[in-house]
Amino acid sequence: MDKQIKKVALSAAKPAGEMLKREYEKFDRGQIMLKSHHEILTKCDLMSQEILINEIRKYFPAHGIISEEKANEKNYSEYCWYLDPIDGTTNFSMHNPLWSISMALAKNDELIFGLIYAPMLKEIYIAQIGQGAELNGRKIFVSKISQGKVLNTFCHGREDVDIKKALAYWRKQKLNELDCRQMGSAALELSYVASGRVESFVAPGTHDWDVAAGVLLVREAGGKVTDFTGRDWRLGDSDIAASNGKVQTQILRAMNK
Repeated sequence: MDKQIKKVALSAAKPAGEMLKREYEKFDRGQIMLKSHHEILTKCDLMSQEILINEIRKYFPAHGIISEEKANEKNYSEYCWYLDPIDGTTNFSMHNPLWSISMALAKNDELIFGLIYAPMLKEIYIAQIGQGAELNGRKIFVSKISQGKVLNTFCHGREDVDIKKALAYWRKQKLNELDCRQMGSAALELSYVASGRVESFVAPGTHDWDVAAGVLLVREAGGKVTDFTGRDWRLGDSDIAASNGKVQTQILRAMNK
């Protein structure tokens, strides 16, 4: 089953990624549709979603699917996929290559597989429960940095309260002389934590499809993922704090002050 899940996820993500690369090169921001005051939706999101869902349904017709751009379909199955057809739509629309496809699979609400594909970076991150995390087939691990050159990243949901929390967090970290940046793709920011490129990622107001794959990546790479109280993150939590484990106390303190 593990090998089939990975095979199907790759057979979905790769053609979706190739399609998105072609669209990215010729994309015109005039095609953007407003989904809310803070979010955009493009035809490319919907095209990518269709490819992902069709491939999953071909091999796992009974599995539930929860995707950013469609109504939830849990189907009463013990298995459920969490999909973000383009994580970082704004980056995509402005020809910034930091966007990705995110796919995660849970069994009875426990994450068992995650894949994040960044087509323009030619990077595929994969995690399987109990088997570690990898980038383009090579094992990855969180960093060992706990002080000095600590790099923090952050994101936020669309609600004003989430934006204010994120801005307050950014301000505290910057005033504490700790680097803190927003990359615009929660999936990639979590991938960067897992691969040791940055030490942490926090975000108030996320959705499962934004972060599920990245959560498993960080955990399988040796990191820690909690909510803002320090309890282990689980599906349904809107607030997330992920790190190499060594800076977890610091980022939670900065978020909760």
